[in-house]
Amino acid sequence: MFPFFKRLCLILLAGGLLAGPTWAAEDPVPVEGDFIARNFRFASGEVLPELKLHYRTLGKPRRDASGRVSNAVLIMHGTGGTGGQFIRPEFSGELFGPGALLDADRYYLILPDGIGHGASSKPSDGLRAGFPRYGYEDMVRAQHLLVTEGLQVDHLRLVMGTSMGGMHTWLWGQRYPDFMDALMPLASLPTQIAGRNRLWRRVVIDAIRNDPAWQGGNYKRQPPSLGTASEMLMLMSSNPVLRQQQWPTLAAADAAIAAAVASGEKNSDANDTLYALESSRDYDPNPGLERIKAPLLAVNSADDLINPPELGLLEQEIQRVPRGKAIVIALSPATRGHGSHTVATLWKEALATLLADSGR
Repeated sequence: MFPFFKRLCLILLAGGLLAGPTWAAEDPVPVEGDFIARNFRFASGEVLPELKLHYRTLGKPRRDASGRVSNAVLIMHGTGGTGGQFIRPEFSGELFGPGALLDADRYYLILPDGIGHGASSKPSDGLRAGFPRYGYEDMVRAQHLLVTEGLQVDHLRLVMGTSMGGMHTWLWGQRYPDFMDALMPLASLPTQIAGRNRLWRRVVIDAIRNDPAWQGGNYKRQPPSLGTASEMLMLMSSNPVLRQQQWPTLAAADAAIAAAVASGEKNSDANDTLYALESSRDYDPNPGLERIKAPLLAVNSADDLINPPELGLLEQEIQRVPRGKAIVIALSPATRGHGSHTVATLWKEALATLLADSGR
């Protein structure tokens, strides 16, 4: 789900952190637009005169008898991703088509690019290391501005997201508890980034910041440490069974890694990568879990290296969410490690139940 690794996305198409958009003739075509949030003040105190928020929408908003929008669905991407990553057969092909759970003829689907991602304002647009140090709280507040002021939506039927977008879903539930009917965070935990999850991020962050070629963010060529980012993202994505099947020999593994590193250097940006990974530093929904009012169904997979089920954190903390439930999908030939979040066949029955239970 990292568009700044476009070529690498193709290599890792089957799943993992870098799952990017693949277009098929039957996929719905979204309408794209930009919303400008003026004088946006970040939690750091920094101000950006014009914060551009890019988005994609499918369908049209509808209002109920009281005049409130009743069919809007917000779907948020993961670290480094874009809203475009959801327009692919295994996601939109399963959910957005005629008669499907989130049929674009019935629902108003909103797919934003988060701050620092895709076609929204980001470091590589020109400010480089002078870009404001955004965090997840900033990203969620900007999404709320986009939805309410940019798209004139006053209520969401469903808020859902994958990976980082899943973490944003937990924050939406407690920051705006009356704004949605249901929540579905995928591939995430309602706790601070810690343990191994923090470790792999720090490997990339430290590699870039300590790279002499980074030059404080003012490099003329992408620094070699960007290759470390590509390698770490490959390590944490997918699952060991699939990796062994894909790369059954040393030569095959080395060739895939070399191709990913070369692709990252050509199609990525070190500052964008650094900022995207550092933005998780303020994520901590744990103190506010009891404030979540809407029905919430959290979905993780047993082969997710980033959110491993053996931690038991999801099962422990979901008990604090008043209307919360959680499921962990078992390892199978269909799961894709962390990337299982984009394979809708794995969890769409659970989504159907959530929509039915939260229907108005």
